[in-house]
Amino acid sequence: MKAMVLTKFGGPDSFEVRELPDPRPGPRQVRVAVHATSINPLDGQIRRGDYAAQVALPAIIGHDVSGVVDQVGSDVTEFRAGDEVYYTPRIFGGPGSYAEYHVADAGIVARKPVNLTHSEAASVSLVGVTVWEGLVERARLQVTETVLVHGGAGGVGAIAVQVAKAIGARVLATARGNDVARVERLGASAVIDFEREDYVDAVDRLTEGRGVDVVLDTIGRDTLARSPHILREDGRVVTLVDTATPQNLIGAWGRNATYHFVFSRQDGRKLDAVTRLLERGLVVPRVGLEFPLDEVASAHARSEEGRLGGKIVLRVRS
Repeated sequence: MKAMVLTKFGGPDSFEVRELPDPRPGPRQVRVAVHATSINPLDGQIRRGDYAAQVALPAIIGHDVSGVVDQVGSDVTEFRAGDEVYYTPRIFGGPGSYAEYHVADAGIVARKPVNLTHSEAASVSLVGVTVWEGLVERARLQVTETVLVHGGAGGVGAIAVQVAKAIGARVLATARGNDVARVERLGASAVIDFEREDYVDAVDRLTEGRGVDVVLDTIGRDTLARSPHILREDGRVVTLVDTATPQNLIGAWGRNATYHFVFSRQDGRKLDAVTRLLERGLVVPRVGLEFPLDEVASAHARSEEGRLGGKIVLRVRS
């Protein structure tokens, strides 16, 4: 099989195309002919060497798969050859998705939403599970509550706005200038242009001083320390960002706040829940750009420029 292999830590030119043996599934695994994968911030972090201790080179990276089951292991009964599936490979748990074939444990695989193309499905598997774990399983966001989604125009933020809206919560979000109208169209009740107004002041105004029940942090920086200023009593903060800089959380004490630090765990059942939202049209993924697999360097370079309005997808098969 053809694969784009990370041969060194560094810039977007750190990948090399290689021909490798086709992988074979174990008893409880499936082999998938990959049709599409996508670029996530985690991919760039791994490429740069941020997780050098967890990733031995040379390595195949990538964290989204949409494709067709090609082979099934002897103990797999829930899938068969020809099934269209999507999933996120186990993070730091083996080869990733920048290849023509991928082998995965059956338990992390889900059937692809029937209304999505492979490119669309590949754009949402990791972010979808991450949002579901953050908002539903950890924060337990409720119909009557209010959530603030930081970075509503980003890959995770855009899905989070839609999932929160589908739950029935009131959704506030932050975005930059030209992105405000797009995030409103995703379903946010109000979008704060953070270049024009401090979000703490804006939330105070929009909630008439009551604050929000949940903060979803996709941007890092000082969000953890400032969140107590906009939380209601017993509010929850969910962060998806590994912020290394120490922050003073003394304000959380006065709110009885709960903090959740989420590093997504792969599970086909979570993805099945996201699938139901996707198939009902309550969550709509957006693909920004597509590149062939062997142009992964260009895809990574474009990803680091930002301001895309959708995910970057790598086409593996037409």
